[in-house]
Amino acid sequence: MISVSHLSKRFADNEVLKDINLQVKQGEVVAIIGPSGSGKSTLLRCLNLLEKPNTGTIRIGEVVLNCNQYSHKDENNLRKQSSMVFQHYNLFKNKTALENITYPLRVGKKMNKNQAKELGISLLTHVGMLEYANQYPSTLSGGQQQRVAIARALAVRPKVLLFDEPTSALDPERVHEVLQVMLQLAKENITMIIVTHEMEFAKYVADRIIFMANGIIIEEGVAKSVIDNPQHALTQRFLRQLSDDINFEI
Repeated sequence: MISVSHLSKRFADNEVLKDINLQVKQGEVVAIIGPSGSGKSTLLRCLNLLEKPNTGTIRIGEVVLNCNQYSHKDENNLRKQSSMVFQHYNLFKNKTALENITYPLRVGKKMNKNQAKELGISLLTHVGMLEYANQYPSTLSGGQQQRVAIARALAVRPKVLLFDEPTSALDPERVHEVLQVMLQLAKENITMIIVTHEMEFAKYVADRIIFMANGIIIEEGVAKSVIDNPQHALTQRFLRQLSDDINFEI
């Protein structure tokens, strides 16, 4: 489903991604973990060209893009293959939950009003948000807004869903409701790449885990194996730091 070859990205003199090579199968759930500044989110954003890579090739489905030279049409074709769920939801504040889903369908997909509404209601039901269809984002909790954002991402029927730390802005009690929706999507054989700091979720939901540090892929493998028995010293140190208790002396 996804193939990334020799992908690199730099901001001025800072090379954030260094010769990344990655394969993701149809229906596979891949979690990307690693410390802050490792390039995780940049890699995700490069896949739908929110960030423009400097070199490399990206293929999603049948669409191939040469990052060294591509047209506006090539860019649009690649972007149509994926949908992204952001850390801070990115919902339209002046539109209801239902309108947040139907608006891009009517404008981008040229779907008629009734079809868009029918699909929007179906997707809100799918993520447990139908009763909030006519409410605005400001009246919804963070977890509820993120579930609407997931429904919106699903509406365009993407080949792959990209999640950029979808629970990191949520209160702890709201994390579970979003992870439950993502778990259901994983059971439906939807291809997903998830940048996350939820290690337990990654361990039990992802098929594969990729550990990144310093702009490169350090280690990858079966999710449970990487979490329980990491082979690389950097992976071991990262996971150990997450599990260490913090002791305060006052």
